[in-house]
Amino acid sequence: MASVDTDTRNTVTRLLHAARDGDPSAFDRLMPLVYEELRKVARQQLREEYDDQAPRTTELVHELYLKLVHQADVDWHGRAHFFTIAARAMRQILIDHARKRNAAKRGGDWTRITLSDYRMAEETTWDDLIALDDALDRLNALDPRKRKVVEYRFFGGMTEKEIADVLDVSTRTVQRDWVKARAWLYNELYPDAE
Repeated sequence: MASVDTDTRNTVTRLLHAARDGDPSAFDRLMPLVYEELRKVARQQLREEYDDQAPRTTELVHELYLKLVHQADVDWHGRAHFFTIAARAMRQILIDHARKRNAAKRGGDWTRITLSDYRMAEETTWDDLIALDDALDRLNALDPRKRKVVEYRFFGGMTEKEIADVLDVSTRTVQRDWVKARAWLYNELYPDAE
């Protein structure tokens, strides 16, 4: 995520706390401060045009806003926490879109998903996204922190330091979790691989 000056970072945190405490206008004041960064996260998740029905960057951000504005029960910790929740919500919006689009095509062949980088691979398809989402659900049952590390890096584009801050662990722990989670996901998605 882009570097943000301290005043903006503090203002974002104050507005998130105001939203958490019930201020109905806090999100309206927050959105202009985070809008461009949310668009960057959305562009990252939509790098590949999956099909003509895929939401566009602006549509994804607006749908995200509608989803987040009603999250009164979230205990916002600050800017980094907001962007992790936003990345997760965007992922869920895309997964919901993919599931609706592919409802008639349940099953079928699995397609290789590359998790070698923290960004979504260019060859990722809607079917890949659904398979990855299902695998992440299974990983969550075994180790929720590892699932969060994958989500934050792969979908949110967060750095190891940002993830460590949000999860309140060391950067080295995030690195280990990333390596282990990638290996587990690979085995889960490609059980017949050599």
